[in-house]
Amino acid sequence: MGSVIFHTGIKSVFVGLPFIVIIALVACTTKETRTDWRPVEGRIMSRWAQEVSPDNALPEYPRPQLVRKEWLNLNGLWEYAIQPEDAPQPETFQGHILVPFPIESALSGVGKAVGPDNRLWYQRTFKVPPNWADRRILLHFGAVDWETTVWVNGREVGTHRGGYDPFTFDISEALRDDGPQVISLSVWDPTDAGTQPRGKQVSEPEGIWYTAVTGIWQTVWLEPVPPVSIDGLTIVPDIDRGEVSVTVTGRNTGSGHQVSAVVRDGSKTVSRAEGAVGETLSLPIENAKLWSPDSPFLYDLEVTLQQGGETADVVDSYFGMRKISLGQAEGLTRLFLNNRPLFQYGLLDQGWWPDGLYTAPTDEALRYDLEVTKELGFNMLRKHVKVERQRFYYWCDKLGLLVWQDMPNGDRHVERDQPDIQRSPESAQQYELELKRMIEAHRNHPCIVIWVPFNEGWGQFDTPRIVDLIKDHDPTRLVINASGWADRGVGDIHDVHRYPGPAAPPNEQNRAAVLGEFGGLGLPLKGHTWQDEENWGYRSYQTAEELTAAYLDLLQKLRPMIDQGLSAAVYTQTTDVEIEVNGQLTYDRAVIKMDVEKVAAANKGLYQH
Repeated sequence: MGSVIFHTGIKSVFVGLPFIVIIALVACTTKETRTDWRPVEGRIMSRWAQEVSPDNALPEYPRPQLVRKEWLNLNGLWEYAIQPEDAPQPETFQGHILVPFPIESALSGVGKAVGPDNRLWYQRTFKVPPNWADRRILLHFGAVDWETTVWVNGREVGTHRGGYDPFTFDISEALRDDGPQVISLSVWDPTDAGTQPRGKQVSEPEGIWYTAVTGIWQTVWLEPVPPVSIDGLTIVPDIDRGEVSVTVTGRNTGSGHQVSAVVRDGSKTVSRAEGAVGETLSLPIENAKLWSPDSPFLYDLEVTLQQGGETADVVDSYFGMRKISLGQAEGLTRLFLNNRPLFQYGLLDQGWWPDGLYTAPTDEALRYDLEVTKELGFNMLRKHVKVERQRFYYWCDKLGLLVWQDMPNGDRHVERDQPDIQRSPESAQQYELELKRMIEAHRNHPCIVIWVPFNEGWGQFDTPRIVDLIKDHDPTRLVINASGWADRGVGDIHDVHRYPGPAAPPNEQNRAAVLGEFGGLGLPLKGHTWQDEENWGYRSYQTAEELTAAYLDLLQKLRPMIDQGLSAAVYTQTTDVEIEVNGQLTYDRAVIKMDVEKVAAANKGLYQH
C-alpha cells in the first residue's frame, strides 16, 4: 500500500500547556485506497461519524502529558485479514480497515467479528522523514485489544498483552535505510472465552453486555527521540506542603545526565528545580491555585534533559494542585477535596459509541459527553470497567470533572454471599499487571481521585491484598475495595448499589459511605435506539416529562441521605448503550432526554449548599 507524507503546522490544542507548534507528520494513504472505505451501514450513528475519513482519523496529539514537537500519525487505512489462530502471516489481505476503529465497528469500514479462534492481521507502509536521521524511532500504540505481536520490515520488534494500556517499541534497528517501511501486526483476542480484563465485551451481546472490540482502538504513532531521552514523568502535587514533586525516568541515561523542571502559570515562571535522572525534584508552589470542578486550574510543566551542559531532550506537560482524602465533618466521615468536604455526584460512564464502539469518532465527540455531564450539573463520573485514551482524561482535567476509575474486569463472578474467587496464577498475574499499568499510565491526571479494582463481584480475588497493592503503587488516591455487592471491609470507601434506589451503606469511622450505582431510569426514543424493539432499562417511562419527574423524585429521596452521612452517588448512566436505554443521552448523542435546567438545578443542589 503506497503512502505519502506531508508536514502540517498545528497550534497546540492543549490549553494549559505552554504554547508550542507541534509538527504533525501525517502518513496518508493514496487516493485509490481511500475510495474503498465507507462506514458499515445498518445501525444508528452519531453526528460526528460523517466527519470521519481516512485523511483525518483522530489527528490530535495523543499524549497530552508528555508532549514533543514532532510525531507521525499512523491512523488511517491499513490492510487487514482475518486468519485462523495458528495460520502464518497472510501473503495477501482481505481489504482495508480504518485505524484506530476496532474491526467490529461501523467506522472501521469492516464490521466483522473475529472471535477467539482467529487472529486479526494488519499491515501498512510509511516513510521515515529525512530530518529524523540520527534519532531513535519509537512506535507507540495507545491500546490494542488484546495480544499483539509487531513486525517491522519482517523483523519482530515485540509482543504485548493487555487491551487498555499504551505500549511502545523502539523500531530503529528494524528500519531500512530508505524507501517505504512495512509494519505488520498480529492480534488475538479471546474476549469472554478468556480470563483477561475485558470489560463489557462479549461474543454474543445481550442485556448489559456489548459488542466485542478486537484489535487497534487507539491512535498508532511514531516519534523520533534522541539516543538519550526522557522516558516518563511522575508528578505528585502536595497542597499541604505547597509543592509539587517531579520524578523523571530516562531512556539510555546515566550518571552524567541531569534534568531540570520549570513550572509556569501562563508566561510567569512559578518554580524551577534541577537534579539527577530518577531523583525526586521538589518544586515549591506558593499560594497555589487549587484544581477543583469549580476551578480546574492547570499549571504548565517543562522538563529538560541535559547531557554535558547541552540540552538533549525537552518535553512539555501539565498538572493540577489538588488533594483527595477522607475527613471528619460534623462527626461523619466524608470525602474531602482540597481539605474540604465535597459531595461527589456523577454519572456511570461506559464510554461506548454506536459508530466506533470503544473509540469515539472524533475528539470533539469525546469532549461533548463531558461537556454535557458538566452542563447537567454533575461534578464527577465513574469510568465504568473501561480505561479511556489519554485525551479523555485531559478533557476531564481541563473541564473539571472528578473521575472514579474502574479496573476492567474479567474471569468469574462472586455472588453477594460468596468468598473471593481463586484465580489461576496466569489470570491473577495478568490482572495485576494490567492494574499496575493502568495506574502508571494515568497517575498524573488530577481528575482521577479514586481507583476501583472490582465491580459487583466480577473477578474479585484477594481483595485486601489488591487494595494494598494499589495503595503501595499510588498512595495519593482513595480506593474502593469493591463497588457494590461483596464489600470486604477494607479500603477507604464502602460502596453499595441499589436500583432504582437510592440507598446508603452504614456510616463508619474509617471509611466513607457512597452509592456507587443507582437510578437506571429508561426511556427508548424511536429513531435513536440500537434496535427497534425490546430495549431495556431498570425502570421504563414513556415521555421526557415522566422521566424527568421520576429522576427528580429520586433526588428528593437522596438528599436526606447526604445529611445522614452519604458522601457520593453515581447515577446510571451517561448514555444509552446498545439495548440499554437508561442514559441521560441517547446512544447517538442526538437527544438529552430530560429537562436540562431542572436536572442541573437539582443536581447542583446536592453539593452547592
